[in-house]
Amino acid sequence: MALFRCSVFYLVSLTHIALLSTLCFAADPYVSYDFRFSYITASPLGVPQQVIAVNGKFPGPAINATTNNNVVVNVHNDLDENLLLTWSGVQMRRNSWQDGVLGTNCPIPSKWNWTYQFQVKDQIGSFFYFPSLNLQRASGGFGSFVINNRVIIPIPFAQPDGDIVIIIGDWFTQNHTALAKALDAGKDLGVPDGVLINGKGPYRYNNTLVPDGIEYATINVDPGKTYRLRVHNVGTSTSLNFRIQNHNLLLAETEGHYTMQQNFTDFDIHVGQSYSFLLSTDQNASTDYYIVASARFVNESIWQRVTGVGILHYSNSKGPASGPLPDPPNDVYDKSRSMNQALSVRQNGSASGARPNPQGSFHYGSINITETYLLKTVPPVTINGTSRATINGISFVNPQTPIRLADKHNVKGAYKLDFPNKPLDRPPRKDISVINATYKGFIEVVFQNNDTVLQSFHIDGYSFFVVGMDYGEWTEDSRNRYNKWDAISRCTTQVYPGAWTAVLISLDNTGAWNLRAENLDRWYLGQETYLRIVNPDENGETEFAVPDNVLYCGALASLQKKQKQSSSAMSICRGKSKLFMTLLVALFALSFTFN
Repeated sequence: MALFRCSVFYLVSLTHIALLSTLCFAADPYVSYDFRFSYITASPLGVPQQVIAVNGKFPGPAINATTNNNVVVNVHNDLDENLLLTWSGVQMRRNSWQDGVLGTNCPIPSKWNWTYQFQVKDQIGSFFYFPSLNLQRASGGFGSFVINNRVIIPIPFAQPDGDIVIIIGDWFTQNHTALAKALDAGKDLGVPDGVLINGKGPYRYNNTLVPDGIEYATINVDPGKTYRLRVHNVGTSTSLNFRIQNHNLLLAETEGHYTMQQNFTDFDIHVGQSYSFLLSTDQNASTDYYIVASARFVNESIWQRVTGVGILHYSNSKGPASGPLPDPPNDVYDKSRSMNQALSVRQNGSASGARPNPQGSFHYGSINITETYLLKTVPPVTINGTSRATINGISFVNPQTPIRLADKHNVKGAYKLDFPNKPLDRPPRKDISVINATYKGFIEVVFQNNDTVLQSFHIDGYSFFVVGMDYGEWTEDSRNRYNKWDAISRCTTQVYPGAWTAVLISLDNTGAWNLRAENLDRWYLGQETYLRIVNPDENGETEFAVPDNVLYCGALASLQKKQKQSSSAMSICRGKSKLFMTLLVALFALSFTFN
């Protein structure tokens, strides 16, 4: 009888513990990071300068997650200025509260900390994080953000022997504060001082151009292997051509979508873009090999120093790399080469993405377009005596109160829902004007670049189908040349000077989402806006509630309480884990009592 009572006791108790534990253990897993942003002194180009480090590292540590993981990032701001962290390409489904730009979040004040918490819902791929305020990315604070497939979802290639992150970008020896002052004074940033690879300067391939003693990046590999290279251009404003001496680059993925696999000897990667390549180490390793990232669409005689050089080192290498760098693309008289390369990037419709179904099952080409936005950019203009960049004649001014927070608290006049869907015949102006986008709409956005420089455009919260690009002015007849079958889906696209790029977007993610130039100088000068997307039948299921630890500013600044340590679901789960263990120990103790 005692044995029966003990068994019943175990059954009931374990049932209660199982119910308690499933609150955390049966849910999607958590990955947690603690990031401390601070200034350090570094000399990536041989000149001591102030850079922004994360946990003392430049670039910062990688975030590594798996589809549907909950990501918790506790950010400590040890800078002497405000900070926001954004996640280029991570869609923050229904959760623009965590997006980390001024239209969606109040900044984290100096010496404060704030915890981001979000789910990488139904995503895979190669992304990066960076600070979004005041050109801070030009001083660092960036790092890789990898979202892996779940084990049950196959990748469309053999499992690589290694995963390598390569972060490239143009670099100035002046810090972001000095660069911002130059832009405020109406000056152009001019020629960058170099290109960094993984935060380091160029290998000394040229004794005249490259000073002695500069630390350079070395990528160590073994012969006869295949590596996945995740390459991110986190620079300020320069498009870069990426290549590895004597090696092909097999394109496999970009910004969360698998591509049709094709080999390239070199590839143009524009500001804000990310790509995955498969690299086969199939050379005889008579020497090391150059890894090169060089400036594109510039006068090469003036921009010679804007070349990043690292080393691919085989474990059986017989000596250092030497001789001239592998040649850059020779297309001075053929401006279509780079565009044709971009148009050749197609979606792999037979591969599964984050879910176990082919990516090409969404037939975007047969969906009716509900609205068209023609967004035109021109060279910077003078507005009220200052140099500004515009989209459709509007230079965006960041709201004092974030858009959706203003909505929730009925703050009047925080922004305007009157962004024009085409260029208007009127003088340019500064304004807090956002796009009143329709939930569940399927929109066409055409970026018309009448500026003199190549630009990248990015939209937070979404991937979009890049259906067409060409030189000249976009017209309605341009739709006849759209790719309606296997256009790549991504979050950042290039728009060549004197050309247009068209994208299609399904507006199924509620919130306020930043649309911006990734070129930091143009973004800083006002080349951005937001898409405000609200479900008119909102019942609490299509947009997450305001987070408990929300920061208040602007018209709501009086609501901000003195900061105290925020709790997160991660800490709650840890607490429940401790409780689970305590109850388990108690059960064992009680079992002895029963016996």
